[in-house]
Amino acid sequence: MTQVENRPLTTTFGPVVGRPIDRVDGTAKTTGAAHFAAEYPHADLAHAALVFATVSRARITGIDTAAASAVEGVLSVITHLNAPPMKPPRPVNYMNLSTLASGTSVNYLNTDEVHWNGQPVAVVVAETLDAAHEAARLVSVSYEELPAAVDFAAEEGNATPEKSTPMSSGSAKKGDAEAALAAAPVSVDLRFTTPGHNHNALEPHATTAAWDGDRLVVHEGTQNVAWVRDQLAWRFDVPAAGVRVISPYVGGAFGGKTTIWAGTVLTVLAARVTGRPVRMMLTREGVYRTVGGRTPSTQRVAIGADTDGSMTALIHTSVTQVGRAGGGPEQVTSQSRHLYDAKNILVQQRQVTLDTLPNTFMRAPGESIGTFALEAAVDELAYELGIDPIELRMRNEPERNPIDGKRFAHRALREAYARGAELFGWSARTPQPGSMRDGRWLVGMGVASAYHPAWQLPANVTVRLSADGSVLVRCGFHEMGMGGATAQAQIAADALGVPFEAVTVEYGDSALPTGPGAGGSGQTASVAASLLEACDKLKRSVLALAARSAESPLRGQRLSDVRARDAGLYRADDARGESYAAILGRAAQVSVDAAVGSDTRLGSIVGQAKFLTKFLLENRRFTKAAAGAQFCEVRVDPDTGEVRVSRWLGVFDVGTVINAKTASSQLRGGIVMGIGMALQEASLVDRRTGRIMNANLAEYHVPVHADIPPIDVFYLGDPDPTMPLGLIGIGEVSITGVAAAIANAVHHATGKRVRDLPITLDKLL
Repeated sequence: MTQVENRPLTTTFGPVVGRPIDRVDGTAKTTGAAHFAAEYPHADLAHAALVFATVSRARITGIDTAAASAVEGVLSVITHLNAPPMKPPRPVNYMNLSTLASGTSVNYLNTDEVHWNGQPVAVVVAETLDAAHEAARLVSVSYEELPAAVDFAAEEGNATPEKSTPMSSGSAKKGDAEAALAAAPVSVDLRFTTPGHNHNALEPHATTAAWDGDRLVVHEGTQNVAWVRDQLAWRFDVPAAGVRVISPYVGGAFGGKTTIWAGTVLTVLAARVTGRPVRMMLTREGVYRTVGGRTPSTQRVAIGADTDGSMTALIHTSVTQVGRAGGGPEQVTSQSRHLYDAKNILVQQRQVTLDTLPNTFMRAPGESIGTFALEAAVDELAYELGIDPIELRMRNEPERNPIDGKRFAHRALREAYARGAELFGWSARTPQPGSMRDGRWLVGMGVASAYHPAWQLPANVTVRLSADGSVLVRCGFHEMGMGGATAQAQIAADALGVPFEAVTVEYGDSALPTGPGAGGSGQTASVAASLLEACDKLKRSVLALAARSAESPLRGQRLSDVRARDAGLYRADDARGESYAAILGRAAQVSVDAAVGSDTRLGSIVGQAKFLTKFLLENRRFTKAAAGAQFCEVRVDPDTGEVRVSRWLGVFDVGTVINAKTASSQLRGGIVMGIGMALQEASLVDRRTGRIMNANLAEYHVPVHADIPPIDVFYLGDPDPTMPLGLIGIGEVSITGVAAAIANAVHHATGKRVRDLPITLDKLL
């Protein structure tokens, strides 16, 4: 397990939540001391490489492995003909959330069926990485090809309504939006498209697996060690207690490492077959072939309004794809249920099933592409009405959730726009498209709303306070670069009144109390809720120890009457108190422990039941979300169509910020990813074969430093009273609205509307 001991950053006690404290893992990462999944040493380590199917839907009729087996150093070539049996993935069960973790329904190498172009059909294990890859290229596979549907555009007409689940709804309505649209004095009715996107984390997927009898150790870059543990235990029919997944550092994930993909399963299979530790490092192409990405979409956004800008109708429908072998809903219309106070609303999501690699989570799934269409349509309506785009949004800002009238747990979008307009200099914008220039460059300014729901998941936490004043926090949460361990150390330090440097955090290991996955921007809030509860339990225990002594100034005090500070408990009325060392020393105890949650079978069931009950009850009472205002300035070359983002400001309503430095970094990172989505990123799929044609970073373009302007971020810092410490979530909200703000700015600069991402040169010439 990863244990991070905090560096001394202050010599004084006092609140540290909100301060820009350096990440506690910073030194390990910058000096190379941090070990990622492919960097753990094992004696007698072998290496594995995958062989990918080159057809979309088929049955394998033959595999020739002779040439591959003859390569020097090859230990085994595993195919469906010789692979030991595994259990297939389990159906989804919301009382066992780990069933959500199977990236596909395919029982790899236990079937002769091919479900998408790129599905692994063999794995080669060799003494060296080079030998494994050389041999993999020599495996020859023949197929009986079957009819396949791989063209999203051609299959769009076959889409069916998305089914609702306990976690998401496929449709919602208020009134008769179509009739209101037809009767509206002013309206827009628009079609938008977004392409598929693929994951390109700095660290490609990698797995190192070692068996010892029926016990398994896996080093894995994952966003959910508990889900990986449970999935592997099921697939290989071993007790979950005998599977340990270690993931202290993850080199970026953004959703692609939430579920368990072929590389992980087949590395563990290869280790079992060969009886040796095995490592598999996916190539960049291997990630594209075997790890799901964002689905393409077509969207309709239609808005009707009175001449004063009051929205009378809002319609947002979408079509996305799932794979025949898996995939899940993309909440494209999520934000359209909440952002505008239209009198009549209709949202509907539909899906088309294709013989392609199943889609999966990708930063702000649904809202990232949904806000592009909605916020670009609002901008078009503003031009139709002759109203400033910010003013139009404010005229339609709801007091309650528009569809069902639920209260907003927290909402300060008006304040975000007001602050952003002032800081960005929005008043200097002239509204006429093409009216602003800087030399030969056309200049445009655009805005859009950001929106992402707030989540809180189950988290088991233990806290130990030792007599020397040190604190140990243990929870199997994840560190993907966002500073999770630093944030939880800050929370514990303030809760217990100890210096930040006194707190040690253990995380990233399934042997620890089960933590939440790092997804949905919910990890910090989820762990914080349990951590605060555990700290309160611990303080009660310490107070009970103090109360046993007649000499203690804390005798007779309740927890509500004392404060934790200066590494001890003190009366709130006259500040008399004792240090933790004094209290524990007098009681002859070296430490005091507190726990929240249990990893026993019964404890897990109770925990899941509590989570679902709380989720459903709160969902009936409140709408919880982070929001913000994105301000963008672009420069467009009128001759070449080149678009340069020249200035950016994001103002966000994200509740309490735990660490000012890491929060700003997270918000900037989301904006950078949104710029890539707007201007560059697209997975190009051959409509005949379903094969991704640009499965590499040479042809799948992502932003580089030269593409990114100075990015200013500002957060309001207003706590959400329904969330632990008032924090919401920041990992995903900042990508939402980005593409729309750029598209709106491009229109302001050029007068041209681009409704199909990415915004490339050809669409402006």
